[in-house]
Amino acid sequence: MNKIKRIGILTSGGDAPGMNAAIRATTRAAINNGLEAYGIMRGYEGMIDGEIRKLTSSDVSGILQKGGTILKTARSQRFREYEGRQKAYENLKSNNIDALVVIGGDGSFKGATQFSHEFDIPVVGMPGTIDNDMYGTDYTIGFDTCCNTVMEAVDKIRDTASSHNRIFFVEVMGRDAGFVALRSGIACGAEATLIPEITGQIDSLMQLLSSPERQNRSSIILIAEGHTEGNTFEIAERVRQAFPHLDVRVTILGHIQRGGSPTSYDRVAASQMGVAAVEALLDDQKSIMIGLQNGEIVHVPMNKTVKLGKDVSQAMLDMARILV
Repeated sequence: MNKIKRIGILTSGGDAPGMNAAIRATTRAAINNGLEAYGIMRGYEGMIDGEIRKLTSSDVSGILQKGGTILKTARSQRFREYEGRQKAYENLKSNNIDALVVIGGDGSFKGATQFSHEFDIPVVGMPGTIDNDMYGTDYTIGFDTCCNTVMEAVDKIRDTASSHNRIFFVEVMGRDAGFVALRSGIACGAEATLIPEITGQIDSLMQLLSSPERQNRSSIILIAEGHTEGNTFEIAERVRQAFPHLDVRVTILGHIQRGGSPTSYDRVAASQMGVAAVEALLDDQKSIMIGLQNGEIVHVPMNKTVKLGKDVSQAMLDMARILV
């Protein structure tokens, strides 16, 4: 018999649409397998403070379509210290919780890996981040909804851009990775997409805007917030100075990209991962991330997800260049 009887579930780091679908699936898969599910509020902070409650099937009813996370989320400085992790472990044991499911990103998995090794407790992760930058998985929970939100916003901005022949620089999330910008740029037909992974893009942008066919035409330029050649306002100002006749504007989409009802893809993929997380724990797996590769569930060692990077697709980069 498997020794696991109670599973703790938490969401950590930035929220992402589809986290509730993952919570729902994990809870109901646990119950379906004769286990008990416990929700841990506010991520590792709530685990340290003992904010833990039992989840029933009815507790997760009606949350599938909701953005954010019903368990709340937080970033925990205290969990970085051994004393904080010790307190968290004591709270798990006092609630007879045998295993942990962590839904979050890179930072959340670093903490989960260390916690699992120190206290010998099985931990399975699900990649919950709109950035889609986790090694070992083609997709992270929230990415599809985020890209749809960007696309819908840019479609509206383009109406104004074309009406006034304006150049709009639209900043999207992506502090260290350009996955959101690249995919959204293709989806909304951006004339250029600037991402942190590629150097020399400002020169290419200047050449594009100086070409005769681009004169007196509107343009949408998507920029990932972590671009290495300056922030969005600085890049827009360089263009304004180089082309004083152009009407240049900046729009920062900000946190609207995190919110909203998850798409059907996010709901189904998060549900797949939630069920797979419980099955992995029942199969005595520990310190792994549940991922999706070519549409199939995979188990990725958690230490690899935090040590190795994920490259943007060269095929997507080529597509974006061809379609300008």
